[in-house]
Amino acid sequence: MATSFPVEPRVIVRSPRTFIERLRGGDQIALLTTLVCAVTIIVVVALIVVELWMNSQPAIKAFGWHFLTSSTWDPNAEKFGALPFIYGTCLTSALALLIAIPLGIAAAIFLAEMAPPQLSNLLTFLIELLAAVPSVIYGLLGIFVLVPLIRDCLVPVLVKFFGYLPIFQGDFYGVSFLSASLVLSVMVAPFIISVSREVLLAVPVEQREAALAVGATKWEATWQIVLPNASTGIIGSVFLALARALGETMAVTMVIGNTPKITASLFSPGYSIAAVIANEFAEASGRLYVSSLIFLGLVLFGLTIVINAVARILVLTTTQRSA
Repeated sequence: MATSFPVEPRVIVRSPRTFIERLRGGDQIALLTTLVCAVTIIVVVALIVVELWMNSQPAIKAFGWHFLTSSTWDPNAEKFGALPFIYGTCLTSALALLIAIPLGIAAAIFLAEMAPPQLSNLLTFLIELLAAVPSVIYGLLGIFVLVPLIRDCLVPVLVKFFGYLPIFQGDFYGVSFLSASLVLSVMVAPFIISVSREVLLAVPVEQREAALAVGATKWEATWQIVLPNASTGIIGSVFLALARALGETMAVTMVIGNTPKITASLFSPGYSIAAVIANEFAEASGRLYVSSLIFLGLVLFGLTIVINAVARILVLTTTQRSA
């Protein structure tokens, strides 16, 4: 019988020059550089939040949470409430998504599943160009093109068939919640289309082929197989579009009417958080007035951060599932 001898474990002694060698190789330099960049982004975001919080303290101490529920905005009496602006921001963003989501998802399905590759790439390039158009251009197009079309074509139809609804009652003067929502829908649709198309293309081809192999049509494979697998990423694109709509300033300012009122009618003018900051910050006088505008910026910044974070998590989840 063979005799076995105990084997002592080998102790690997790392050379003191290991770190220096890795540093020369570039690994540690790359690690430290990317780490500094990542931490810098976090620090910048934290500093923005701290700066907004500190400068909004007079309004926070004077109004507290009542600031978010008050409808009074009277700079002369130094009484400020954010509710009309929160209402206008949420209403226009929600209505814009209600219009853009079906249009964007349908266009993404066509580009990813139905269109020939050459046509799909060309249309995708053109759609992505829409996202790069300055918002002030959308505002000008809204004033000179969209508002007349809404007044002459859309409003009469809505009043005729849906005039009994409170949201379609009252006089239409051009600038309104409806005009701002339609402009926003055109602005956010490219985000939904681009992200949704990439998510649909990330679904494995084997799943499409398996559906077709058992007798499904092209549309059935897309509707029953591809869309459910890409649903999380599509939801992420919607959140990204919502964040874009919430923070939009110039285009909304030019077509919403800039009136701090809460009304049920979409034909009425309104106001948004970004619009009131852009319009009144330069002329704001008094510490409390400026602080109230900064407090509005803090509220909007918080909403944008949360929505973008949720969107990125959803898109990342879809990418990992399809890998």
